[in-house]
Amino acid sequence: MSTLKSQWRTPVIVIVAGCLISVIGFGIRSSFGLFLEPMTVTRGWSRETFGLALALQNLFWGLGLPIAGILADKWGSSRIIMAGAITYFIGVYGMAFADSHALLYLFGGVLSGLGIAFSAFTLAMAAMVRVVGPEKRSFVLGIGTAAGSLGQVLFSPIGQGFISSFGWQQALIILSGCALVLIPLAWMLPHGSSGNQLEEEQSLRAALNEALTHRGFILLTLGFFVCGFHVAFITVHFPAYVRDIGLNPNIGAYSLALIGLFNIAGSLLSGVAGQRYSMRMSLSFIYTARAVAITALLLLPKTPLVVLGFAAVMGLLWLSTVPLTTGIVAQVFGTRYMGTLFGIVFLSHQIGSFLGVWLGGRLYDSSGSYDSMWVAGIVLGLIAALLHLPINESPVARLGRSAVVRPG
Repeated sequence: MSTLKSQWRTPVIVIVAGCLISVIGFGIRSSFGLFLEPMTVTRGWSRETFGLALALQNLFWGLGLPIAGILADKWGSSRIIMAGAITYFIGVYGMAFADSHALLYLFGGVLSGLGIAFSAFTLAMAAMVRVVGPEKRSFVLGIGTAAGSLGQVLFSPIGQGFISSFGWQQALIILSGCALVLIPLAWMLPHGSSGNQLEEEQSLRAALNEALTHRGFILLTLGFFVCGFHVAFITVHFPAYVRDIGLNPNIGAYSLALIGLFNIAGSLLSGVAGQRYSMRMSLSFIYTARAVAITALLLLPKTPLVVLGFAAVMGLLWLSTVPLTTGIVAQVFGTRYMGTLFGIVFLSHQIGSFLGVWLGGRLYDSSGSYDSMWVAGIVLGLIAALLHLPINESPVARLGRSAVVRPG
């Protein structure tokens, strides 16, 4: 009977549901940077205060995701995302009424971060990748990541519209309600784990030991730290940076939307590249290109065209790291514990996110400028490019050579 009930969960339905989870879940969190200016002005807080709250959000997202991954690998992504959606709702709703630093850190930081972790688009993508063959994994991961970018395209101007029309507090309440839509979407995902026989026979302890003693996994984890640093700093502080250089605040909102729009193309191109070329070399190229883009932003005149051009370029490079990074994890170690292993890699990403958001606010409050953060972004981008070069993309001996391996 359970088999009959689950037959309607075809690969197409699972992929569509996963993409919608990515759209909504990522879309909500990508709009939080729009609240920096109105919340700090209304509450009389510094940018560091708001930055620390979102830094905590990123940190607890990272801390929660490995746990969410373990539970999803054991019981399936569906139930975990449902629980995460409820937590996400409570966090964002409570953020609207937080009138002290402690409450902001609790709701906007801890609870929202855990809600994002347990409803993460990466858990949905883990379910998506299990319903297709190895030759289609990278492309499906690209589709899922592009869906998250679509969420940013939609929610950035919508969030700004909510703030302009109803005020920032009511805007947060509306966004919290959007989080509950994740519950019926999560129900459409498979209610269990899946993997081939070799993967099913491996224990969680053995999988962790295998990954943590693999040089490529360590390098991948270190490199993903830089992605988090870049993405979180720009998501939270770029609208304020645009205002600081004398441009219309709408340019900041348009920039976030433009990043999301171009990241749709970037994510899809990344998924295609992962099927045809070396994923480690593609990642090295992306981090190098980010460093070049940030350098150009610092050197060129701060005009609307330059700012929007920077947003477009960064959009192409934004989450294009995700299909390639998850693709390497799945290719090297298999999909059985993909949620767990990518959760560990993603923890590094979120530690980078924590530092990017918090340091951005702290350094701005102390110096009145974001220049030092941009320079740090350039240096870290070049380091990440070098870290990915030695990674071995071949499947571990346990899996043999069954997976599709791209040219090195």
